[in-house]
Amino acid sequence: MAKKTAPDAAPPVPATAEAPPKPEGKARPEKPAEPKPAAEAKPEGKAEAKPAAPAGAEPAKKKGRRPGTAPRRGKKLRGHLKNVRQKVAKEGAAPLKKAVALLKQIKRAKFDETVEVHMNLGIDPTQSDQMIRGSVSLPHGVGKSVRVVVFCQGDNVAKAKEAGADFAGSDEIIKRIQGEGWTDFDVALATQDMMGQVSRLGKVLGPRGLMPTPKAGTVIPAGADVAAVVREFKAGKVEYRSDKGGNVHAGVGKMSFDDDKLATNITAFVEQIRAVKPAGVKGHYVKSITLAGTMTAGVPVSM
Repeated sequence: MAKKTAPDAAPPVPATAEAPPKPEGKARPEKPAEPKPAAEAKPEGKAEAKPAAPAGAEPAKKKGRRPGTAPRRGKKLRGHLKNVRQKVAKEGAAPLKKAVALLKQIKRAKFDETVEVHMNLGIDPTQSDQMIRGSVSLPHGVGKSVRVVVFCQGDNVAKAKEAGADFAGSDEIIKRIQGEGWTDFDVALATQDMMGQVSRLGKVLGPRGLMPTPKAGTVIPAGADVAAVVREFKAGKVEYRSDKGGNVHAGVGKMSFDDDKLATNITAFVEQIRAVKPAGVKGHYVKSITLAGTMTAGVPVSM
């Protein structure tokens, strides 16, 4: 017996039939699909180039310590420095010979270190009449060979070379410095009659502290003995100049020097600084004197 269907029931929709569109007003016209560009052939053996970073984006941070931060010291070095600080603090400001002996005891580097003198002066660096600059001959030299160039002409060229100057002359040396920027020397001397030509080298020699000046004793006056000046600088004549903090620094020998030789050089340097005390300085002139090696802590000196 056939089943009766309800008269109100809708006929079943076949599975393949599409649903009728919804009445949503006017239909927008579809944009034609843009053709995709064909993939370019990559050359074999070359890596794919990375896309450039967008403008304004921060660069990727590299791993490692921050710039300006010293690397962490090892346990052995930290212990050594702690013992040195305690030893120096216990001694306090020592007499000169005792300070030299203590400096050699705390030496740690394997090479022959330079012994330096650091003096803090009661001068006003902003006042031009209180600036200190000059040179001093050390009795036992500085322990290294000094390369000397002499700007001179005439008979002085032969005299300078006989006295031990490494280079001596006029136009050929000036052209070499101007053209090549050559500064392969430690001290530059010039006779008074050559200063007009040497003054053109200020941009090259000035920033390196090699410009001859009367205050430093590197300008040889007319009539002076050129050979004697060259011998003084070759033997160990040290230049000094106060900095912005009112300090004066100089190398006065090597760790391998005898204690007496180091003490003699240090005394000569300190006495020279005391002798050039500016007239405008009020109060205590020499505030402190400290000895140090290239890789050692400072040792205060009382003298």
